Order: sequence, then C-alpha cells, then structure tokens
Amino acid sequence: MRTRPHPPPTSLAPLIIATLLLSASSALFGADAAWMLGPFTRPAKVNPIIKPDKKLVFACPMNDGKQVQWAALHTFNPAAVIGPDGRICVLYRAEDASGKMVIGGHTSRIGLAESDDGLHFVSRPAPVLFPADDSQKINEWSGGCEDPRIVVTEDGTYVMTYYEHYRDSERGNGGRLAIATSKDLLTWEKHGPAFEKLGGDFARKRTKSGAMLTRLLNGRLVAAKLNGKYWMYWGEGDIRLASSDDLINWNPGPIVLQKRPGKFDSSLVEGGPPAVLTERGIVVIYNGRNANPAKNGDPSLKDGVYSGGQALFDAKDPTKLLQRTDTPFYKPQEPYERTGQYGSGTTFLEGLVYRDGQWFLYYGCADSFVAVAVAPAEKP
Repeated sequence: MRTRPHPPPTSLAPLIIATLLLSASSALFGADAAWMLGPFTRPAKVNPIIKPDKKLVFACPMNDGKQVQWAALHTFNPAAVIGPDGRICVLYRAEDASGKMVIGGHTSRIGLAESDDGLHFVSRPAPVLFPADDSQKINEWSGGCEDPRIVVTEDGTYVMTYYEHYRDSERGNGGRLAIATSKDLLTWEKHGPAFEKLGGDFARKRTKSGAMLTRLLNGRLVAAKLNGKYWMYWGEGDIRLASSDDLINWNPGPIVLQKRPGKFDSSLVEGGPPAVLTERGIVVIYNGRNANPAKNGDPSLKDGVYSGGQALFDAKDPTKLLQRTDTPFYKPQEPYERTGQYGSGTTFLEGLVYRDGQWFLYYGCADSFVAVAVAPAEKP
C-alpha cells in the first residue's frame, strides 16, 4: 500500500474517493494504518542533530547591539524545508540564558541550520528571525520568536508561521500566531499576526501552532490550494482549520480535532508539521499531550508526555475527519527526549521534508534539543 503524495484531488480515482467516504469518521487505528506516513525510525548515532552552542553570538538590536549568546541555553522545536540550493534547511527555536530559569522565561530567536544529507547540520552564526526595532517589536519582546513551521510556494516564496511571544510588566505574558515570508530563508518580512485582519475575536486572542497544507510537486512539498483556498491546521488545546487567499491573512474556522480521554492526547492536541495531501486524503501529523494517568490520561504514558499522532481528513473537505490513530506513532524513548528542561518527555513534531524517496521528520526533544526521524515514502 502506498502513502506517496498525489497532485490535487481532481485527479483522484473515483474508487479511492468512494473508499474514503465509506470510512467512519470516528474510526480509530493503531500506529500502522496504511494511509499514515512512516513508519519512522531514529538514524543511528546521529541525534540530537542540533544542540545549544555558546559560540553562536550576534549583536542584539533590542539590547543596543550588545553581543548575545542567542543559542546558549536550549535549541528545539524546528521547522524544515528544501532550501533554494537544494539543501535541507532546519529553522529552529533557540533560547538565550536571559530571564528566569523556567520554561518560557527566556528570549527565543529562530536560527538556520543546513545539511546535504538531512542528518548532519551546520548552523549559521546569527539567527535569521528575531525581535528587532520593527513593526512587530511590541508583539515579540521580550519573549521572542518561537516554534516555526514553514512551507514554500510554487514560485519559491517561503512562508513561515511562528509564535510572537510578548512579555512585559503591563500586559504580562502572551502571544499570537504570526506570518513571515522570505525568498532566501535569510532575510524575512514580518507580516504580523495571522488573524489580525480577518480573525474577529481571534485577532486579539492567544493563538499558535500553524501547519499549512502541502502537496508533492516535482519532488518537494509545496503549499497547496484546495477548493480555491490555502488551508492551515492550527491551535493548542483543540486543532482548528483556517483558510486564506494569500498565505498571509487567515480566516479562522471550526474545531476539527479534539483531545480524547484515556488516550495519548487526553490533555491537549496541537498542530504539527505541514499537512500533506496524499492519494488517500489529507494526512495531519499532530502533537498530543497526555493527562495524569490517575485521572483520564493514557496509563502507558507519564503525565505531561508529548507524543505524535496522525489524522486523515477528506481530500475534498479539509474539515471532515475520516480516521485517526488510537496510539502514538512516535513518542519519547531516548534519553535526549526525556531529559532537559521538560522532564516528562517530549517528541514535539514540527518539520517535515520529502527528499529522494524519503520522509525526514524533525522534532524538539524535551524543549532542549533538535532530532530527526526518517521513513521511506512508500511502506514496505
């Protein structure tokens, strides 16, 4: 059975559509259903692929040009994409050592690391997206720029979603899902919060974790239109859908995926890497957090563990859930995934790349490191 992504749904065979429509929308599967991407394995002697590095410094524009060790404390939660030169590029969240020594208490910036093989990376010395004296200063200081996801359009424009994290004495601690675009992954134009123009109440609420819909075109994942719109699965707690005409201004839509008692996603569900349009439907990889097993959590996982699930949505209707994994297909098991500033254990999935017949899945480990898992694009 294949999981090879497919051109837009107008080319799907009628038999495949009929099969999808006959599937029960609440059907539950183990971590090996035929429509899923994977199975993913950890390459030997590679992970973690990105670690904190005090040698990485830059002149911070929010600190009068003072030299800052911007990746000194933690490096995690990566986006991934094929770069302009064909290399695999990972854009990762890095925390300096400022602020309180608690999760979210530091300033985050987004760094860029590049690789020829998708396994061994070299980071650029300065971050590529960071708080500065610009239009988004009020939204990004002093928490920073966090948790990116990224897609590329057919014309070669890179579109990033990320979390603008403000922290100050007047407003406290908060943030919103934002959009930035680039042609080279080095210089970025910030467009501000994704729902600021079309979002109504969501223009002011806390929003995050935006995973846009993609499809395979000429051997790489690109942003995909469906029914004349771009789509994004987003949110923390519940996962919602949003639509856009331009990938910059987004109109929030309904809840399409929720937490489930007794499962690995019993505490919350959160958007993962870009969704993929395949010959069976839209595959959404997402992150689930376990609740306390003594209450309504999965008894096989610790309280607070983040692991990965997959969900299948209809290829013609991105709101229609067809199938969903009952158990995590990827979860913390290695020491670097269970030790760090998030001790419960985290495999937080955010980056997905297709290259040379393989899937590369990039994820954050315990809010401290970046790691990779690899799978053939077609199941054995």
